[in-house]
Amino acid sequence: MNKGALPRRVVVTGFGAVTPLGMNAEQSWAAIMDYQLGYRYFDRSAVGIQSRFLGVIDDEPSLKGVPAAIRRRLPRFARLALGAAREAMDMAFHGESPAVYYDLLDCGTIIGSGWAGQDETHHNHDNFVRTGLGSPFGCFFSMPNAATAACSLFWGLRGYQNSPIAACATGTIAIGDAFEVIRSGRASMMLAGAGESLRSDTAVWNIDVLRALASEQDDISKACCPFSLDRNGFVLSEGAAVLCLEEREAALARGATILGEIKGYGNYSDAFDFTAPAEDKIARVKTIQHALRQAGVTAEEIDYINAHGTSTPLNDLNETQAIKLALGDAAYSTPLSSTKSYSGHLIAAAGSFESIICLQALQHQLMPATCHLKNADPECDLDYISEGHRPARLQNILNLSFGFGGANAALVIGQA
Repeated sequence: MNKGALPRRVVVTGFGAVTPLGMNAEQSWAAIMDYQLGYRYFDRSAVGIQSRFLGVIDDEPSLKGVPAAIRRRLPRFARLALGAAREAMDMAFHGESPAVYYDLLDCGTIIGSGWAGQDETHHNHDNFVRTGLGSPFGCFFSMPNAATAACSLFWGLRGYQNSPIAACATGTIAIGDAFEVIRSGRASMMLAGAGESLRSDTAVWNIDVLRALASEQDDISKACCPFSLDRNGFVLSEGAAVLCLEEREAALARGATILGEIKGYGNYSDAFDFTAPAEDKIARVKTIQHALRQAGVTAEEIDYINAHGTSTPLNDLNETQAIKLALGDAAYSTPLSSTKSYSGHLIAAAGSFESIICLQALQHQLMPATCHLKNADPECDLDYISEGHRPARLQNILNLSFGFGGANAALVIGQA
């Protein structure tokens, strides 16, 4: 491993996504550019679910070539994550093994999830109660690190391994932690991201009963409308997104295409409530400011913010206020948007998918609009790009993610 000077620079050389918008990252970006929605109407009132809109992936990612010993043990969230990871690895290494360039002990995996294989665990339990038999793979279905294990096994990645579980901030934390691992010299290449799949009635009801999901019953444009006066909860979606990160000099030495650079990472806890954001906003402000300071950029040098923007009454206002406190006057001149208005909320995978959107925004020099922002909340008074996708000169982007349990994470992602 080429340790070089510490701290080392960390770049992105590949990414992949499986979302309700598309079966790969390019399709998902194209759908956003075409103002398509990844969620649709579902009526589950018969089982007591109030929310009427969900983001569901109709297909399975291709796992052709994945040994049955791995494939058969994976719950859906892990299959989605492995599919996204294969896209990322193909983009980074073009079908070659990372072993061609690296000692695999210097290559690691951080793939997280919020609720992991909850659906499969419930199904396996029901079968066991009914018949006295469950799946012989039931143990693996409920393993939160199943996706991490699958990626490590499939590519022989024998270095640093972890599986963060931080609700809606998981994907961003996975990327941030992988960034720190490479930056410190502990690894040269990391796969990082998250997957989530909550489709069963029980899993959806568990969140719906908290009244966190959108209460809108008919109008899809009001089901997910971040920063709008009409916002009434988030739309639950499934999906996965994974990035391939490498130490910059090693990536350049092997001739890799650099897609962007992870420049800074912040992570602080609210320590306030299981679902509500802290009223003092201190942790969110510190998270943003730490990411900027580590990146060596000022508030004025942030060109665009991909907001957490869940479309919940509490988050959108709290996030707006936190951005003002963190950036000062620069908040009013910095465009931001919530792309959850297209994808719905991928929960654990939201932050890693939105990191990919940040990289695509840098590539295309285009900021995605916030969809459905027709009735602005006067207290949410920043530039949310409500009028349509906007061309811009983008150099540094801030990606924000906030999760149940008070998890706050931010990444500064820069131009290659």
